[in-house]
Amino acid sequence: MRRRRQRRLKADINVVPYIDVMLVLLVIFMVTAPMIQPFEIELPQVGRGGVTSSSSIEVQIKASPDDCECGKANELLQWRYPMEGSNLTRGNEKALLAAIRAKKDANPDLSVGIAADRTVCYESVLRVWDLLKREN
Repeated sequence: MRRRRQRRLKADINVVPYIDVMLVLLVIFMVTAPMIQPFEIELPQVGRGGVTSSSSIEVQIKASPDDCECGKANELLQWRYPMEGSNLTRGNEKALLAAIRAKKDANPDLSVGIAADRTVCYESVLRVWDLLKREN
């Protein structure tokens, strides 16, 4: 009887087709990458409109010169009453809320304007805005 030759199973993966596909994709990305224009964010520009209400508070947020890390209470809060001609009062968030509560008791139609320095991070402005919104 003839003996049949047994075939051995091959357990290797042929990676040549995968390499070919990857090289084609690489060439496609290399050709198209210089054609893609990076997008730019256009931030809105607004004029300096004054606060027109007869009873208003102007809150100013300025960046502290000694600290430049965002969200670490590095901003200086100042506020004033423009229609009364008062000077800037400097303080923290609790003092600002106390001043707003005192003015709001006298005039319920109190409006608050926020002016922030260009170097102040958005997180600080939004935190003060949220604080004032919750107080309203």
